[in-house]
Amino acid sequence: MIKVGIVDDEILARKVLEEYCAKINSFELVLSTGNPLEFVNFAQQNDVDLIFLDIEMPELNGMEILRSMIKPPKVILTTAYSEYALESYDYSVVDYLLKPVKIERFLKAINKVSASKITQPKKNIGSEELQIKHDGMPVNISFKSILYIQSFGNYLKIFTDSRMYLISETLINITTLLSDNFQRTHKSYISNLERVTKITRTYLLIEDKKVPVSAMYKVIVFEKLKVLAKI
Repeated sequence: MIKVGIVDDEILARKVLEEYCAKINSFELVLSTGNPLEFVNFAQQNDVDLIFLDIEMPELNGMEILRSMIKPPKVILTTAYSEYALESYDYSVVDYLLKPVKIERFLKAINKVSASKITQPKKNIGSEELQIKHDGMPVNISFKSILYIQSFGNYLKIFTDSRMYLISETLINITTLLSDNFQRTHKSYISNLERVTKITRTYLLIEDKKVPVSAMYKVIVFEKLKVLAKI
């Protein structure tokens, strides 16, 4: 079964998608909500294979949700606006449906989902280490020792308690290897929220380092810190 979520603040649009999903035998609707933060909290604790995601919503819009997620599921965007189409394809987006969504267009989109062969990213269940190659040699880095990760051109700097590692990788790719305590806080930074010692409106203090928090990620970062009881 494909576990499906619907996130749309328009009740009628949400009901239409619920009816369409009910017609698909392989779909199990696990969440339908008009509250983006409800989905964020749900996805932290439950598996979701596919989301039908509205873009224009109050408090936290669809693109902000995608930018904030460490391991995003497959996504079908549902919106009356087309200006986000280009950016959306950076975030596992399968298709882009313009409202009002017609049944034939819905079916075409979910056929693309089937063609993409949904698989959940491998999570680090039971693993406590990040495996990388540094200077051509395999290295295991304890998650607990990582403070934050910074994008540096075509490379990443991984800052730990003992040293910094420079590797050829992207933030998007490395997020699939990290545990749930790690969160994108800025377009160039991923932070280990377990290591945060101080929180301000614009940065997190991790040890003696100030890691920026941009407006784009602020809501989701603070929500996750609440879950970790750091606020």
